[in-house]
Amino acid sequence: MSVITEIIDTLENKIEKLFIKINSLEKKSQDLKIELTKSETIIQTQSREIDALKSQYETLKIASALQGSEENKRETKLKINSLIREIDYCIAQLSD
Repeated sequence: MSVITEIIDTLENKIEKLFIKINSLEKKSQDLKIELTKSETIIQTQSREIDALKSQYETLKIASALQGSEENKRETKLKINSLIREIDYCIAQLSD
C-alpha cells in the first residue's frame, strides 16, 4: 500500500504543479492580449498621423511649386491639369 500511496502523492503533486502552470500561462496570455490591443491602438493612431502628415507634405509641396520652386513645377502642373479635368467632368455631369 505504501508504494501506491507514494505514487498517488507524486501524481497529486504533479497535477497541482500543472494547474499552477496552466493558471500562470493563462494570466500571461491575458496580459499579452491586453498588450496586443494597446499596440494595435497605437499603430492605428500612428497610421492616421502618417496619412495626415503625407497630406500636409503634398500640400506644402504644391504650395512651394506655386511660389516658383523649380523642383516640383512639373508635379504641380500635372496636379492642376488633373484638377481641371475633374472640374470639367463635374460640369459635364451637372449639364446632363
